[in-house]
Amino acid sequence: MTAELAREVFPNFEAISQYVDILLDRGTSWGLIGPREADRIWDRHVLNSVAMADLVADGVSVVDVGSGAGLPGIPLAIRRPDLQITLLEPLLRRATFLAEAVTELGLTDRVTVVRARAEDHDAQYDVITARAVAPLPRLLTWCLPLMRPAGELLALKGSSAADEIDQSRQLLTKRRLYADVVSVRAHPRAESTQVVRVRAVR
Repeated sequence: MTAELAREVFPNFEAISQYVDILLDRGTSWGLIGPREADRIWDRHVLNSVAMADLVADGVSVVDVGSGAGLPGIPLAIRRPDLQITLLEPLLRRATFLAEAVTELGLTDRVTVVRARAEDHDAQYDVITARAVAPLPRLLTWCLPLMRPAGELLALKGSSAADEIDQSRQLLTKRRLYADVVSVRAHPRAESTQVVRVRAVR
């Protein structure tokens, strides 16, 4: 069922299907995806990753912090060919996997792999994405230097989203930032996803 939903979500279904094959094969053997994840790869990973796609403005630059196996960055790149995306990943094995996947998927013209920690990376972006990287207070300290003045952070979170915002309140106030929780879906019949959206107070 979820693969069929993905067929409606992704105009280029062939590319996302190829990426899923890479995840299930090399991603599993390299330890980037757990072997038990195979049955939930479409809903838990692919559709979850692009649930936030409509929150991202047209033609902006995006950095996916702690990209790991490329989630959410690679599905987002396939879903949104108008975006320029940087996959930021400090670990060599994961960065190598990402570089190979991006090449095989034909995404090298608009997806760049950078092996670095967020706190050591000196570029700035319109949008920062993160999925299962760190609790929000720590994530903010890593990511805020990467965010352009009018930029935003979109962090995929679970049920702890509101609590993590509360834990970050002091830092958010100090930096004149506003955070809210947005419930989004990749498809009307897909599972909902909680996104913490952080941006400057307007």
